[in-house]
Amino acid sequence: MLLAWTTVAQRPDAERLADQVVERQLAACVQIDGPVVSHYRWQDQVERTQEFRLCFKFLPEQLLALEAFVLSHHPYETPEWIVVAAERVSEKYLSWARASSTNPSL
Repeated sequence: MLLAWTTVAQRPDAERLADQVVERQLAACVQIDGPVVSHYRWQDQVERTQEFRLCFKFLPEQLLALEAFVLSHHPYETPEWIVVAAERVSEKYLSWARASSTNPSL
């Protein structure tokens, strides 16, 4: 199982992305945290922005389709997209994830 994160400025954008990804079975689950406060440098200025973080839980075979979908539907010019592999996942949860996110078009 893989986990990925991105952030958006508005909760409706987070809800829209989460709904669309789950509806298309590109991820088993998307959690929305926030608001969180991000501190970063953008265009040579230090910024502080309230954002909503999305955590995607998905199978390795979904990575390319999920990434393409999120990046093409993301409201940011340069969206955060970080993917990591889960070191350990319970068999029951993994079975649920497989059943919940098997997309025949992948």
